[in-house]
Amino acid sequence: MQSPREILRDIWTSAGGEASALDALTLTGDEPQLPSSFRVAAAAQVSVAATGLAAAEIWKMRSGEAQGTAVDMRHAVVECRSERYLRVDGNPPPPAWDAIAGVYKTRDNGFVRLHTNFPHHRDAVCKVLHCKPERDAVQAALMQWDGEAFETAAYAGGGVVAFMRSHDEWSATPHAKALAGLPLISITKIGEAAPKPWPKGDRPLAGLRVLDLSRVIAGPVAGRTLAAHGADVLLISGPELPAIPWLTIDTGRGKLTSFVELKNEQGRGVLRDLLAAADIFSQGYRPRAIAGLGFSPEDAARINPGIIYVTLSAYGAAGPWAGRRGFDSLVQTATGFNHAEGQAAGIDGPKELPAQMLDHATGYFMAFGAMMAKARQAREGGSWHVQVSLAQTGRWLWNLGRVAGGLATEDLKGEAVRPFVEEAGSGFGVLRSVRHSAVLSKTPAFWTRPAMPLGSHPPQWPPRQ
Repeated sequence: MQSPREILRDIWTSAGGEASALDALTLTGDEPQLPSSFRVAAAAQVSVAATGLAAAEIWKMRSGEAQGTAVDMRHAVVECRSERYLRVDGNPPPPAWDAIAGVYKTRDNGFVRLHTNFPHHRDAVCKVLHCKPERDAVQAALMQWDGEAFETAAYAGGGVVAFMRSHDEWSATPHAKALAGLPLISITKIGEAAPKPWPKGDRPLAGLRVLDLSRVIAGPVAGRTLAAHGADVLLISGPELPAIPWLTIDTGRGKLTSFVELKNEQGRGVLRDLLAAADIFSQGYRPRAIAGLGFSPEDAARINPGIIYVTLSAYGAAGPWAGRRGFDSLVQTATGFNHAEGQAAGIDGPKELPAQMLDHATGYFMAFGAMMAKARQAREGGSWHVQVSLAQTGRWLWNLGRVAGGLATEDLKGEAVRPFVEEAGSGFGVLRSVRHSAVLSKTPAFWTRPAMPLGSHPPQWPPRQ
C-alpha cells in the first residue's frame, strides 16, 4: 500500500510537476482518522497537499523564492468536513437534507438513494413515482419499481438518484469501462496563445482572476482554495438558482459574489466581459448546458486566448453517463462505496463514507489542476482545459486500498477539531470555521474577504495592483 507521499508523487508528476518539489514537503499524521474502511484521511491529506505544492511552485516561478509546505492529516480531514464544523453566531448547521432525501428499498430487494435538496429535483422524483413528497408515500411507490429501472426513469424525468451497486457491478457497466482509461486529472491544450506574464503581487495567486460558476461543495471548494492563496475569486450565481445556504457560507470565504442572469443576452454579455478579463474559468454545469449558453471551453478560448478552463462533472467526460447530474452521495452509492462500507460494517444496506470525500478531494484537484495549467500557460502559452469528476476521484480513492479495522476508529469531534478552527466576521454574523490546512512557510494561506450573501457585489473585477 502506497504512503501518502508516494500517492502525491504520482499525482504531482503526472500533472507535470518536478519530483524534487516534494523535498520541501512535510506530511504529518497517521491513518485512520475517521471511521471508514477506506483511506479517506490519506485522500484528504494528499489532495490538499497537491494544492499547497502547486501554490508554492507558482510562488517560486513568480518570485524566485522557495518555501516549505506542510499538511497535517487530521487538519486536512477536518477541512474535508468543514461544513459540519461551521458555526454562525455560535449556532450549528440546520438539518442538511430534505425530508424525503435518503435511502429506500425497491421491489427487487435493492436500494436507491434520492437527492432532493433542490425543489425541482424533489418534484421530478415525485412526478416519476406519482406520489406525495412524504417518506412513507415514496417508499410505497418505490416498491413498485426495480432499482435500476427507477434510476433510469428518474434521470430521464430530471431527477437525481442512484441505484446502489457493488463495486464489481459498477465496474461491469459500460460507463465505468469508459472511465477506466481516463486520468484522475486531465490537462489538455485547447488553443494557441502567448504566455501571460504574472501580475504584481505578494502571494502565489495575487492578481489572478477566477470566475467561479459552481454550487454545493466540490467547485466552491476549488474557488475557496484559490482564494486562500490570493486569487480574486468572483462567484457567479443566478438570482433564481437554488442554493444550500450553509454550504454557501462555508465555501464563500474569500470570494466576491455576484448575480448574473445567464438566461438572457444581457447577462451573457456581462459574463463574456468578465471572462475576457479572467485568468481561470471554473464551472460545474453539465457540458451541454454551459455550451448552450456560449461558454464551452472552445468558446472561452476564443473570447480569451490563454484562459484556463476547469470543468467539474459528476460522472466524467466519457461514456453514456457523461451528461448525468450527480452529487457526492449519489456517486458513492452508484460506484460501490456505500455497498462496500455497509458490508464492512456488517449491515444490510448502504453505509456512507464519514465525509463528502469525493466532493472535497475533487474540489482540491480542481484547484490543483487550475494552478498547474496556469503555471504551464505562463511558461509556454496556450489555452488549457482541466477536467475532473467525482467518479474519477472515486476510482482513485477505491484504488488507494482499504483500512483494516478502520470502521472501529472513533469519530473526530470537540477537542480534536478545536485547534483547526478560527473566528471571523462575515455578512452572516460571526463565523467559526476551519482554517485552510496547507501551511506554506513564506506565503501563508488565508482569506482576505469575508463570506457574504450571494449577489452582494457588482459583477466586475477589482483593479489589479
